[in-house]
Amino acid sequence: MQNITLNVEGMSCNHCVKSVEGAISGLGAAGKVDLAAKKVDISFDEAKVTVDQIKAAIEDQGYDVV
Repeated sequence: MQNITLNVEGMSCNHCVKSVEGAISGLGAAGKVDLAAKKVDISFDEAKVTVDQIKAAIEDQGYDVV
C-alpha cells in the first residue's frame, strides 16, 4: 500500500468531504479529508490505481488538486 497526501482547493463543507472521499473510494482507495487543512490523506494499492487517476477523480468532482 502506498500513502500520499494531496492538497485540494474548493472544499468547504461536509458535502465536499463526502464527494471527495466517495470519488477516491470508487477507485478502490481509501481517503480521509481534513477540511480545515484542505488536505486528503489517501491509501491505495499502486498496482490497481495511479496517483493521476486519483487526482482526476477528485477533479471530476469539481475540486482542484494543487
